[in-house]
Amino acid sequence: MTRAHRNINLAAVVLPFVAFLAAIPLLWNEWIGPLDLVLLAVMYFVSAAGITVGFHRLLTHRAFQTFKPVEYVFAICGSMAVEGPVIGWVADHRRHHAHSDEAGDPHSPHIGKDGEEAPPLSGLWHAHVGWLFDHPTAVEAEKYAPDLLDDRGMRAISRLFPLWVTLGLLIPFAIVWALTGELTAGLAALFWAGLVRVFLVHHVTFSINSICHFFGRRRFSTDDQSTNVFWLALPSFGESWHHNHHAFPRSALHGLKWWELDPGGWVIRAMKRLGLAWNVVLITKERQQQRLSEAAEAAKSAAESAARPPAKAGI
Repeated sequence: MTRAHRNINLAAVVLPFVAFLAAIPLLWNEWIGPLDLVLLAVMYFVSAAGITVGFHRLLTHRAFQTFKPVEYVFAICGSMAVEGPVIGWVADHRRHHAHSDEAGDPHSPHIGKDGEEAPPLSGLWHAHVGWLFDHPTAVEAEKYAPDLLDDRGMRAISRLFPLWVTLGLLIPFAIVWALTGELTAGLAALFWAGLVRVFLVHHVTFSINSICHFFGRRRFSTDDQSTNVFWLALPSFGESWHHNHHAFPRSALHGLKWWELDPGGWVIRAMKRLGLAWNVVLITKERQQQRLSEAAEAAKSAAESAARPPAKAGI
């Protein structure tokens, strides 16, 4: 990783964090209004949906199909989350699935930057944010994201990443300044719906890499240590049903039970009803039951192996 790349990543992570820390006393000092909160919620929805529905389910896993202009809109919205250009993001995530919780995984809490087993605290730090400074991102894009590299429009969107980041910050500023005519009100909107919003989206997304490979529940048989974490479901738009996702990576829905809240899946269902999504990949109950049976058999075999007495050495 070059020093410039590392410094850009550092600024993208640290500046929203500083803004969030400053937001706490400012909230109590009334430097926020209803319009700021509405814009924060709207921009959070736009950028988080751009990540989970666009970058992740659509572009990384091709869990559904849509019109090319819709793909581009999702790619632009996801870029406003300030998690890197779309092609690099997709390449890194496909690499994560190819080497999940093994050497080569860019952000496993169980594998350190040197490829060795990581202690819990340093592993969680590495998976949450440390990997952004230790590992070059978007490596081997030709291997992991050739479909996006072959798309001229997607290459342009990826190349114009700084523009989308700037727009994501300026849109709330421009709206409030135009409505109120006050520069300070516009700056407050930029602060809340821009920087603080980026901080919130960042750390919810980062928690999928760290928390959802360390804490939580599992029910399928997978080759990694992914988990489901219910309390992250709503802010992550359903991404925290992460174990479900690793069991069925191409599934458009990450919440596989009725009570597993999945706002990203709701967006895809709505798009399907509007004729904006088709070939939506859904996992049948029979397929889920088959995977559960595999998990039960694996657990039974492990228990029998542990209970079996060791063989006596011959003389």
